[in-house]
Amino acid sequence: SGGCMPPCRKSWSFAGCSTMGTRVNGWRLQAPVTPNKQIEKMVEESTRLAKVFCQRNWPVFAFLDTHHPDKPEPPFPPHCIIGSGEENFVPALEWLENDPNVTMRRKDCIDGYLASFEKDGSNVFSEWVAKFQIKTVLVVGICTDYCVLDFVSSTLAARNIGRVPPLEDVVIYSEGCATFDLPVEVARSMKGALAHPQDLMHHMGLYMAKSRGAKIVDGILEE
Repeated sequence: SGGCMPPCRKSWSFAGCSTMGTRVNGWRLQAPVTPNKQIEKMVEESTRLAKVFCQRNWPVFAFLDTHHPDKPEPPFPPHCIIGSGEENFVPALEWLENDPNVTMRRKDCIDGYLASFEKDGSNVFSEWVAKFQIKTVLVVGICTDYCVLDFVSSTLAARNIGRVPPLEDVVIYSEGCATFDLPVEVARSMKGALAHPQDLMHHMGLYMAKSRGAKIVDGILEE
């Protein structure tokens, strides 16, 4: 990366690439329960793309944040606890559970790539990439500056040392990602909380991912 930023493309024309996402109720529910345009857009676009991929029998890898109540994940508050319902897909994406094109992975840490390691050292995500000979991964999900950024950064680092062959590119669809909003006045009333301005942190997540080598696009062209 260094000071050389990869080019940003306005749209991505895809044919046979693959998608990954984390779309559960938990992180979405950390934000205020009032309607949120960014999150609603993320769910809408993720659902649209998932349907396109599955209709074309393209492989989809879906992460589901899932935590045991006795295993905290500091500094984050409890979320996506098993049995709470937060660990499941949002209603618009529940159909993914029964689609044969979808590989699901429940993860207990913020980084999906690290969470894909088994005790024997194998990596479920890397094996999925190899099985389908995937060269480009299209990423959507929540939260842009946490789960998305960490997964993308680790995957690109793994690519650079030959851990996810034949992967070449990681593409993030900005309209298919979102993060939560935590205003300053709310954060001040919560012990240990930091303000989290949604638009700024979404932008920063995309910027940092781009600095790691990801390609950022704000449109998808179907072929």
